[in-house]
Amino acid sequence: MLTPYLEACPLVAILRGVTPQESVAVAELLAQCGFSMVEVPLNSPDALDSIRRISDKFGNRLLVGAGTVTDIRQVHEVAAAGGRLVVSPNCDPAVINETKHRAMVSLPGCCTPSEVFRALALGADAIKLFPASMISPQAVKALRAVLPPVPLFAVGGIEAPDFAAYIAAGVDGFGTGSGLYRPGMDRTEIRRCACKMVATIRGLTAEVVPN
Repeated sequence: MLTPYLEACPLVAILRGVTPQESVAVAELLAQCGFSMVEVPLNSPDALDSIRRISDKFGNRLLVGAGTVTDIRQVHEVAAAGGRLVVSPNCDPAVINETKHRAMVSLPGCCTPSEVFRALALGADAIKLFPASMISPQAVKALRAVLPPVPLFAVGGIEAPDFAAYIAAGVDGFGTGSGLYRPGMDRTEIRRCACKMVATIRGLTAEVVPN
């Protein structure tokens, strides 16, 4: 389920603080610029309502779900709202298991090799390297050397100027938040940032030559 969205655009838009009233309009701007994955953190205002509205509007056009998911009750609520993506700040076996039981995409947060391998053994679809500002490109390269083929997303303190170094180290995608969207941000500015970010990532990934 993750692969076509990752191939379309390897960026997860993190809409922390978005309200239900603006959620669909913001998601539309992102989709127009090329984004294919949207995360609404559960500590946003009425996050489940935003997820429901975006899911109802876009269906399979966008992979939509929740971030900051830390227990199985929240997994149930995200599924009921139409979300298909579960992103966590940590590696919680119960959350991963329930996410996969519901045939949703599991993206747990990991910061150590032990957490990464534990998450993969539990069936995670991809790994959120978090906080990525603590995980250097050199560390990513060393980790990638011992991992099976699995998508790695760098999330947390990483913005467009950092993309090139992390891609060269073996990262497949990124989660991007404040550099893309902040509450009260003008929609023209959201569009400008989104389109610029998509152009940047597409330019960099086009330069990657498969082994």
